[in-house]
Amino acid sequence: MSDTTAVTEAEASELVDAEPDAGGEQADKAAERAPETSAERIARLEREGDIAADYLEGLLDIADLDGDIDMDVEGDRASVSIVGGKLSHLVGSEGEVLDALQELTRLAVLRETGERSRLMLDIDGHRATRRSELTRIGTEAARKVAETGEPVKLSAMSPFERKVVHDAVAAAGLRSESEGEEPNRCVVVLPSMSQSV
Repeated sequence: MSDTTAVTEAEASELVDAEPDAGGEQADKAAERAPETSAERIARLEREGDIAADYLEGLLDIADLDGDIDMDVEGDRASVSIVGGKLSHLVGSEGEVLDALQELTRLAVLRETGERSRLMLDIDGHRATRRSELTRIGTEAARKVAETGEPVKLSAMSPFERKVVHDAVAAAGLRSESEGEEPNRCVVVLPSMSQSV
């Protein structure tokens, strides 16, 4: 790896890891803009999806892989999925390749728009399947905490995985929090306020 590549990767990591409210130039730009209308937000997210699709299409062409790209807007983020063909190696054994491709795709969007993207990439339905598994894990942990009144600490998870579990626990009417440092950060499901008193 050359020094130029190392610097580029370090800069990329800083851009990706930066918190949107951590100050700096992006926060200044956001403060100067008028609030975004719903139509403007959807148009911005669709543009992010188009940029991501073009980038991913290029990657698939370079790797000589077949796959169809679907784009959507889900809530406050663009969602891009690659389906069809033999794509499991683009996911990796535990989604690590998918996570890396997602970050590269977000950087491609950042390069084109100048703004950090929260785009979500799925390949071969991996994230959709994992979301269902994590919802079940969060719901089961919440059930156990509700029965025993004792906190339950889950295994280490990625930010995406923790968010899904937090949502499942909240839907079950309990509280949860993340603890620890990456990459060992995990969710702890807590009893309701009435149980902990």
